[in-house]
Amino acid sequence: MVDIEIDLQKSVEQNAGIYFERAKKYKKKAEGTLKALEESKKKLAQLQKEEHTFVAEEEKKLLKKERKKEWYEKFHWFISSEGFLCIGGKDSTTNEIIIKKHLEKDDIVFHTDMAGSPFFIVKNGQKATEITLQEAAQATAVYSKAWKAGHTIADVFYVNPEQVSKEAKSGEFMVKGSFMIRGKTNYLHPAVELAIGKVEDQIIGGPQSAIQKQTATYVVIVPGEEAKGPLTKKIKHKLGGGELNDIMNFLPAGGGQMKKKER
Repeated sequence: MVDIEIDLQKSVEQNAGIYFERAKKYKKKAEGTLKALEESKKKLAQLQKEEHTFVAEEEKKLLKKERKKEWYEKFHWFISSEGFLCIGGKDSTTNEIIIKKHLEKDDIVFHTDMAGSPFFIVKNGQKATEITLQEAAQATAVYSKAWKAGHTIADVFYVNPEQVSKEAKSGEFMVKGSFMIRGKTNYLHPAVELAIGKVEDQIIGGPQSAIQKQTATYVVIVPGEEAKGPLTKKIKHKLGGGELNDIMNFLPAGGGQMKKKER
């Protein structure tokens, strides 16, 4: 129920005019209030969206920080397309560690005749097929001097663990990271190229046949003249994410370039 005041000194038309003007003011105020309410709702929705994005990003950061690195990630590494762990030395120290600490009787050892080559081992490699052996040979070639020299193919050999020794020939000295190979060597001739991919937020690298088993998001790199810094940024853009340091850790010493896809 609404009380209406009538000014008896004014006519009916004048009183009606007063209430009509008041009604227009109230309507205008109501429209302004509704507009302000709608704008407030939009701002609230935007803030809620921004909050959701912020929380999601922070959760991603926390998950990334919490991801525990595996022991083999301090070396060159990849998982073969048959599921075998393959690890390789990054320098003379890690070469030494891999052979002395991680080589076991059921493994296979890879190396090249080039100075400064990494030792790669396939864990439990005695059970692996030619597929994994080819992949391990390719990884050994990629991280050898063959990459920096711009070779497209390299000669890589593999042997059994008992053929690798730190005992040098009489009158010779084995420097750190070097080992004597005795007996028959088996040679493979892999292409010198590397695939780098992304599985969720994790960067992985290795032979293309091994990487494409784990993800469809990858690029293939070959020796080239582009420096690691710019190349790393291009790879990140192509993959749609990933940490620059993680990508760079998989790249060999020397320049490179992305391989064009075959039509």
